[in-house]
Amino acid sequence: MKNQYGKKQESSKAFKWFHATSVSGGAMMISAVISSYFSPYMTDTMMIPAAFASVIMFICSFWDAINDPMMGVIADRTNTKWGRYRPYLIPAPILLTLFSTLLWVNPNFPMAGKIAWVLICNIGVGMTVTMYTMPQMSLLPACVKGTEERNTIIAMGAGVTAVAFTIANTFTLQIKAFLESAFGVGNGYIPMMLICGGLACFSFWGLFATSKEKYIEKSTDRNAMQDLKAILKHKELAPYIIVWIMASMGYGLMFASSVYYVMYYLARPDLIPVYMGIVSIGALVSMTVLMPIFLKIFKTGEKALVVSQTATIICYVILLFFGKSSLMLLYVVTFIATAVASMQNGLVNVLVNDAIDYIQLKEGFSANGVISSIKGFAQKCGGTVTNSGILAVLAASGYIAGAIGQQPESTLIALNFLRFGAPALTGIILLICLKFNPIDKYRDEIEEMKKKMTVEE
Repeated sequence: MKNQYGKKQESSKAFKWFHATSVSGGAMMISAVISSYFSPYMTDTMMIPAAFASVIMFICSFWDAINDPMMGVIADRTNTKWGRYRPYLIPAPILLTLFSTLLWVNPNFPMAGKIAWVLICNIGVGMTVTMYTMPQMSLLPACVKGTEERNTIIAMGAGVTAVAFTIANTFTLQIKAFLESAFGVGNGYIPMMLICGGLACFSFWGLFATSKEKYIEKSTDRNAMQDLKAILKHKELAPYIIVWIMASMGYGLMFASSVYYVMYYLARPDLIPVYMGIVSIGALVSMTVLMPIFLKIFKTGEKALVVSQTATIICYVILLFFGKSSLMLLYVVTFIATAVASMQNGLVNVLVNDAIDYIQLKEGFSANGVISSIKGFAQKCGGTVTNSGILAVLAASGYIAGAIGQQPESTLIALNFLRFGAPALTGIILLICLKFNPIDKYRDEIEEMKKKMTVEE
């Protein structure tokens, strides 16, 4: 098969598969379980007060955001016989498995000790995610230059992400119960993390074995500040940063607020598996079916993102005001909203490649790691607001841990807003920022530049 430049596909099927299943496979299942279930685990099982849990999540997420640019700079300046980005794919999944497993241990410590334990383990998880996310994201434009082939691989990754989220969010409680029964353990989250970590190791090591970095400079004499200065002086890229933040917040709120919403706003904890199943299947349909269709119809990630976010906002406004009136309405519109919203997590990765190509055109050098880390920083900033913000809002609204059907009215209003109002607002801001996309003006020049690129054997 040939790409849009009339050449053979630049990557093997194995590379496509392992790239799609590395960050988006077992590692994504770990992230999904933590995102949806760890906050309630902290407040309702470890009995850490919501206010303290909020501070923990803020510190962990903020540090996670800060170390993204650090990792991007380090990766761009790594020089080994295995390449620039590939070496990090070996140790990262091992460390992810270690820290994500320890995170679910509920030690018999005083409250201060529990807070310290969660803080250390959560920071460990975040730093490990950074260790593999930046190199993996940078590896795609380093190995593949064709836009269509890149988008195919991104869409594959988005589909795997959806499957991982579907399994993790829909069946976590059942898997947890099964593992507790099968292994005779009191906390099924621990063997679950070990299994998912094993899958992550297989995918990352496979990506290491099947990748070949071709479209990068052999070495650079520029220091990190020169790269950052050269990139950040292009203020027209600022809207992308805001888009990445808003997309992270919108996507994170969709999952992180759902358990609290069903448990306390609806006061129906028995419906958590059903509701999370609807959300997860909607995400699966979004990334495996709708996202490729949107990219084919609308040609660019930007246009596809505009259409998907417009539809999402409409659905969320309906649910904000009428979601509690009928379970059938809630289920149907939630499914539609998730089906059009979830693809934003994949579509914003198209914008990363656009930004990398733009800097290549304007500055004449590749800065895959730095640009990927800027995207990661923006994404983690959004995650910081989401992870700590939900708990902070609950604490401020008078949330009472475990008080199903007895939450104050202020908490119920806050939960409804967090689930539907807040992501609608992030979508509106995202649409405004996309109006200032700088890539459209230079798209033809970028394509011409890529055609002229040659691969050094």
